[in-house]
Amino acid sequence: MIGVRRRDFVAGALGLAAVGGGAAYLRSSEVGGAVTPVEVETLDAPGSESGVVEIPRRGEVTFVEFFATWCRVCQDMMDDLGEAYERVGDDVQFVSVTNEAVGHTVTREEVVDWWREHDGAWTLGVDDGLRLTDALDASGIPTTVVIDASNNVVSTDTGEKTADEIVGDIERAR
Repeated sequence: MIGVRRRDFVAGALGLAAVGGGAAYLRSSEVGGAVTPVEVETLDAPGSESGVVEIPRRGEVTFVEFFATWCRVCQDMMDDLGEAYERVGDDVQFVSVTNEAVGHTVTREEVVDWWREHDGAWTLGVDDGLRLTDALDASGIPTTVVIDASNNVVSTDTGEKTADEIVGDIERAR
C-alpha cells in the first residue's frame, strides 16, 4: 500500500511539472528581488518573431505573463492583455510565455494557432526548460510579473488581471 501511495505522489509531482505548474521548483524571486536574465525561445506568430529573447532586458521595464493554452482564465484575459499592450507602448518589454510541455502535451504549431485565435499581437515565448518559470516563481497560471529597468521584481500576481491593473503595475515600475 505504501508503494502505491509513493508512486501516486511521484506521478502527481511529475504531472505538475509537465503542465508547467512550477510547484516542484524552488522560489528564486520575490517582489523587490533582482532577476538574472533568462533566454527564452520565441515563436513566429502575430506580433512575435522566431528566435530567442532575454527576459528581463536591463534598462527596460518588463511585463511577463505566463499562460497555458488549456487555461480558460488565460483565454479570457487575452483582450485585457491586448489593451494593456496597446496602452503601454514600445518602451516596455511585453511578453507572454507558455510553460506547457511544448512538444509533449502541445505542439509549437498549436500554441501559435491558439495565439492567433485569441488575437495575440506581442512577443510569444516558450519556457520549455522552465528556467524563466523558476526564476520568476510562476507557480500558477496565469501569473503576471512586472520587472523594473534595474531587473527588480515590482509585482507578481496569479489569477485574472484587467488591463487597468496590468497598466497600473507597469506604471509603478517606470
